[in-house]
Amino acid sequence: MSGRRSILRRATVALTAMVTAFGLFAAAPASAELQNPRQQWLRDGQAGLFLHWGMRTSPGYTSCAAWEKAVTDGGWSAAYWVTEAKKLHARYIVLASFHSKLGYSKAWPSSVPGSCATKRDFLGELVAAAKPQGLKVINYMTDDPQWHAEGGHEWLDSAGYSKYKGKNVDLSTRDGFGQYSYDSFLEVMQRYPDLGGFWIDNDNAYWESHGLYEKIRADRPNYLLSNNNEDTPIMDTISNEQKTGMTPSYDYPQATYTAQPRLTEACFKLPSSGAWWYSGTDSTVDYKLTLGRFIANSGSSIKSLMAETAMVNGKFPAKQEAFNNFANGYLEDIWESIGGTEGGGYSSGGLKPGFWNDGAHGVTTISKSNKDNQYIHVLTKPSTSTLKVRDNGYRVKKVTNLRTGAAIGFSQGGGTLTLTGLSGWDQYDTVFKVETAGRAGVYDPATVTEKANGQSAPAIGDGSYLSFWDSNKTLPVNVDFDLGSAKKVQYVGLNQREDSVSYAKSGTEQSARIKDYKVYVSSDGQNWGSAVKTGQLASHRGVAFLDLATVTSRYVRVQVTSTWSASSDTKHYKKLGIDEAWIGSSYATAAS
Repeated sequence: MSGRRSILRRATVALTAMVTAFGLFAAAPASAELQNPRQQWLRDGQAGLFLHWGMRTSPGYTSCAAWEKAVTDGGWSAAYWVTEAKKLHARYIVLASFHSKLGYSKAWPSSVPGSCATKRDFLGELVAAAKPQGLKVINYMTDDPQWHAEGGHEWLDSAGYSKYKGKNVDLSTRDGFGQYSYDSFLEVMQRYPDLGGFWIDNDNAYWESHGLYEKIRADRPNYLLSNNNEDTPIMDTISNEQKTGMTPSYDYPQATYTAQPRLTEACFKLPSSGAWWYSGTDSTVDYKLTLGRFIANSGSSIKSLMAETAMVNGKFPAKQEAFNNFANGYLEDIWESIGGTEGGGYSSGGLKPGFWNDGAHGVTTISKSNKDNQYIHVLTKPSTSTLKVRDNGYRVKKVTNLRTGAAIGFSQGGGTLTLTGLSGWDQYDTVFKVETAGRAGVYDPATVTEKANGQSAPAIGDGSYLSFWDSNKTLPVNVDFDLGSAKKVQYVGLNQREDSVSYAKSGTEQSARIKDYKVYVSSDGQNWGSAVKTGQLASHRGVAFLDLATVTSRYVRVQVTSTWSASSDTKHYKKLGIDEAWIGSSYATAAS
């Protein structure tokens, strides 16, 4: 995970390409396949195991034969990696051996000269061991030759590759390395039909100009393509490399910048310090941070790609093995609330996640198979024995502690689910199972007409997360709702487009979410009078609510006067996207 180019091509899938005029429907570019059957296994999973394992894994080698002998003599077993991945409830393993800072070694017998290759087929053995256990193996491929002389040793063989190609090719250049790695892609595709796909460390212009990705799609249509740090439309997945600085620290999803339903992956190390690969140190694993990231990602429908540092013999250092053993049982006890769920409070519906009362923070999940089953994951407990979570219109009939089965006292009113008498908090994740009786007090979107600055804006209320409304960087904006006749209005619900980071780290990382707003009502859609509500939303992810003193009206207007991004942030300034918005007629009450 090194040699990152500073300019990220995030704009290629900013999901605004079809916005041709203010207020028009917006959708993903046609070249980005947001949904495809080949992606389903990853959408159904929650995590992967990332393994950087190559020539420079401690102790380092400069001879592939010597490294291979050490691996074999050390007792390397593909089954061990598969077993450890399953302890982490991972669905896939990414093998990073063809890595720039690990010596560009190929862990498979390669007929393409240019860098070190083993005679033993470690990649093939791993694919074969993973398949019967329901796991996929993805092969890491780097784009970057700049580390060709890392550690004072030349890792790339330009002369050998030039002879193979019948022309002079300098592998230390991006174009030359692009040709060599292109041939390596083709070799892997030919040999491993059961491979899950490729995890690609940024892009290479040679690959793009010579149609590498298109060839992969044609030859291996079942392969998944994941790209690190760059959002390339033809890729299935965008992987966001480890970020820090969030509050709370485990809330990794705050650092993502690509809107779902784009498949999104969060890539982070389990060792608290050190390199992405084994450097000779048995580093500590921060259990709270790691489990918090795993749960927070699951609560945002983001996949966790967890990096562990495999030693030369393939075994993990003792502290990482100990974490795997702990995570195996710990996650199993609450897997009902993670496996087969989507993040709550986003496009799949569900209770509101994020910042709750009295310092509490966490995420919610909602079952894919039964939307009436939801889960509250309290990662940071409140300072009191009470937890208050916005109910998003769901009528609650029962709450239990998922680990113990104990019934939890609750009440519901004013849009809030209140859990009382809480104690015995889990040190990492207290999970409450919330059984509901569906949603109430929300007008059917089919009966409501939406406009934005006077133009039709059906994407705001069409119920589809594949479409959204885009302001085209114009503020202020008026979003109007026509209920068809005068009706009771209690609140406005909003799911904003989750395509920008929500923590301020620099002038180019600012939230494009709503800041200041006003709400108006009208009987004729022409005369609006004074605002019935003026306020400011926090720059937080997840569903938002604009609560009103009960009014009766046919027309409701939400006027957005500013967003959180600063004028210095040209990417996000005045940008606003709304996935869905709805009108609440009344607050939900408990179902029992």
